[in-house]
Amino acid sequence: MSYLNSITIVGFVGADPEQRQAKGKGSKFTVLSVATQRSWKYAEDEWVSKVEWHRIAIFRPRLAESVLNTIKRGAHVLIEGSLISSTYEQTNGEGKKAKTAKITSWSIRGDVVRKLDRGEPEPEAGASRATVSDEAVSGTEAAPF
Repeated sequence: MSYLNSITIVGFVGADPEQRQAKGKGSKFTVLSVATQRSWKYAEDEWVSKVEWHRIAIFRPRLAESVLNTIKRGAHVLIEGSLISSTYEQTNGEGKKAKTAKITSWSIRGDVVRKLDRGEPEPEAGASRATVSDEAVSGTEAAPF
């Protein structure tokens, strides 16, 4: 029997991506936060929305470097990857019997990152955008990273 652990997030980047280094091996990876929003309507015709923040960790070296250099705060992105959990213990008290609590945090291991707002001109690419094909501007083809 096979199992599937796949997740797709479409949202906006909350801060510029950061490069970090793993403790054990020392390999570099990129972390970014992506916000998604869901909305619903109450019976009284009142709309309510909630923003969820997702931590994305990118371990593939070329993808991590490309994301670090091309994705900026406010970018509209599509992330595909898998859901991963981390469990750690946190001490809650002091004394003879220090109480600890196991805490599980969830993040997404990103395998694909696509920038969806490619149709807007970027500051450093002003004149060269005129040569981009209509298909690339519409955001239908995969990003080169």
